[in-house]
Amino acid sequence: MYNMGMKTFKYKFTKLNTALIIAGIALCVVGFTINLVQCIKYGTASAADPVYPIIQYTIMFIVTVVLGSLLVSVLLFSEYVVDGKYFKTRFGFIVSKYDTEKIEVVTLDRKTNKLVVTFTDNNYIVIVVKEEWYEEFVTALLGANPKIEYRIRSEDEKDE
Repeated sequence: MYNMGMKTFKYKFTKLNTALIIAGIALCVVGFTINLVQCIKYGTASAADPVYPIIQYTIMFIVTVVLGSLLVSVLLFSEYVVDGKYFKTRFGFIVSKYDTEKIEVVTLDRKTNKLVVTFTDNNYIVIVVKEEWYEEFVTALLGANPKIEYRIRSEDEKDE
């Protein structure tokens, strides 16, 4: 097997997805800030039982930090990696790993202009990268496993 080394392809978000992720990060920062100001300004002094505000502040800090971290990681670290033996998808902290030997077909669908990786068990993944990277992506997969079939589905072909 010919190993071309590790190739990384950044996930391509739509403008709407990027805007929503950034808005989510901004909401987390605002929520954290409001919670911090409330915590400093009022503390537990106004509560009949100080346990409830402590729980409330703690939960709000945890939720805003965890959600904000998740959104930042999705925005910055979403990618596809072909490293010879494995094809990996990273979506923030979530990583999936597939054996390149189990990839059966890579199809470029001209009708939808999407790349689809199909595995031997008939599962598939739609690849979301810049169109300019399609050829390099397919080349990296074929370098990892030359047995992969590459198909180009024309716009005229009917759906199966």
